[in-house]
Amino acid sequence: MRDNVKGGALTEVTFYILLSLYTARHGYAVMQFIEEKTGGRLSLGAGTLYGALSSLQEKGWIAPCGEGEGRKKEYLITLEGKEIAERELVRLNELVGVAGEIIGGEI
Repeated sequence: MRDNVKGGALTEVTFYILLSLYTARHGYAVMQFIEEKTGGRLSLGAGTLYGALSSLQEKGWIAPCGEGEGRKKEYLITLEGKEIAERELVRLNELVGVAGEIIGGEI
C-alpha cells in the first residue's frame, strides 16, 4: 500500500477499508462493502485485501475484535485509524473545494 501519512494522502482502497471497519467486519464483508459503495468500480481480490488488512493492522489503524462467525476474523478501526480517516476526509474536501473553484459550473 502506498499511503502517504505525512501528506495525508491515502490510497482509495485504504480509505474504503478504514471506512468499512467503523463497523466490525470480516474480510469478505469488507470486500462486499467496498464493491457496494463503489457500485462495483472497485473489486478487491482476497490476496489484495488480506495483505492490506495485515498492513493496516501493523500500522495500528485496525485491530482484530471478537470471535467472528466460526473461523472468520473480524476487524475494527482503531482510534488512530479514525484519526487517519478523518484527516483524509478533510484533505479530500479541500481538494474538491479547490477543484470546484477552478472548474466551477463547467461540468
